[in-house]
Amino acid sequence: MAKKPSTSSKPLVIQTEHLDDEPAAWLSERCQLEICPAENPKFPDLLSKAQGLVIRTYTRITPALLKNAPKLKVVGRAGVGLDNVDLPACKAAGVRVVSTPDANTRAVIEYVLALLLDATRPRLFLSQVIEPDRWKEVRSELRASRQLCEMTLGILGFGRIGSSLAAVAEKLHMRVIYHDLLEIPASKRCGASPVSRDELLSTCDVLSIHVDGRPENRKLLTARDFALLKDNPIIVNTSRGFVIDNHALADFMIAHPGALAMLDVHEPEPFDATYPLLDIPNVHLSPHIASSTDLAQKNMSWVVKDVWRVLDGQEPNFPA
Repeated sequence: MAKKPSTSSKPLVIQTEHLDDEPAAWLSERCQLEICPAENPKFPDLLSKAQGLVIRTYTRITPALLKNAPKLKVVGRAGVGLDNVDLPACKAAGVRVVSTPDANTRAVIEYVLALLLDATRPRLFLSQVIEPDRWKEVRSELRASRQLCEMTLGILGFGRIGSSLAAVAEKLHMRVIYHDLLEIPASKRCGASPVSRDELLSTCDVLSIHVDGRPENRKLLTARDFALLKDNPIIVNTSRGFVIDNHALADFMIAHPGALAMLDVHEPEPFDATYPLLDIPNVHLSPHIASSTDLAQKNMSWVVKDVWRVLDGQEPNFPA
């Protein structure tokens, strides 16, 4: 067990967004933990003294912020993507960046599966008695036109989440294909077959997007890509909102009423009334909740262990 520092020598760590109670308490035993959103007027003064920052999705680590943090040693991102962290700027400033790369994998897979079942299996829960004739009508109305086992799942991005989704889909007897920039060894393909990006788009019944946040992936999917899709695909995005050209997708969905887009991530977040994907009947928008489970939130919050390791002069387990 690590020796607890005295109160006078505890390093200052700022928590800018929510952490699960247990990890926050764990860190506060070892550090002087201050909860202060980046927009709080007190933040600049705290930042000038802080040795650590613990952030989530909406605190941006920029060169300007780093310039005002001369004592900063580590940034802990309680989550997976590092889109809001300027990694080169952190490296230049000598600031370590740590995250929780596998914390929400299972939660996101469950959420994608829930969306696919929502898309394919209409359901009705009865709260009152219905007449026999209506009973028959309801059963006919709720007949699903497709089962997942008849469909081809195309996974764009075959990292932790994409490959794990493939393993689940294979157990559901879906045909699974994927496209990734990297060559994936056959032993790690989870029953999925590699294809070109164009073949993925033109073949899939379901397109599930799981690419990373590199700048090259901004507007990765444009009108040209949507034109390759079938007339009635299910499009699921739980990766990043900016990978999709929103106007191009809006045009595609309006022109293809048999298609369905289910989007959990958006550009920007939160979106406003100008968001081009609003008010399109076959576009379903959710407020970035794929990883919103108690377990996933706790797993992500345990980034505090690596924050402490850096402050204690140890090597982190999950460096960026």
